[in-house]
Amino acid sequence: MTKTDLCDVYRDYIACLNKQDWPKLGQFVDDEVIHNGRRLGLSGYVKMLERDFTEIPDLYFNVQMLISDPPYIASRLDFDCRPKGSFLGLPVSGKRVSFAENVIYECRDKKIVEVWSVIDKAAIEAQL
Repeated sequence: MTKTDLCDVYRDYIACLNKQDWPKLGQFVDDEVIHNGRRLGLSGYVKMLERDFTEIPDLYFNVQMLISDPPYIASRLDFDCRPKGSFLGLPVSGKRVSFAENVIYECRDKKIVEVWSVIDKAAIEAQL
């Protein structure tokens, strides 16, 4: 897979997340996907995302930076949203917060097989 192909697949994946098109997610995520060292599988990954959208109704994934070095892709995602209650153990309770997430993905056969994700919790703490 070329760098451009991988970036295109990733942008389609992000569009799928923003549409909450969970039946289509299997086109982008492997059945045995691992997230931060935990094997979630596709169904667990979908549950994690559904929970995220329940807790953050205005959640929107905005790609700020994207670097491709097949089979890896790295992305900095920006968020500007209002989590309903506690978020990352912080009492956000509907307050608007902006933060970033740095994510590295390993892909195989145009599907995400592993995800390493770090959210900038300090940025949220500074806004509360």
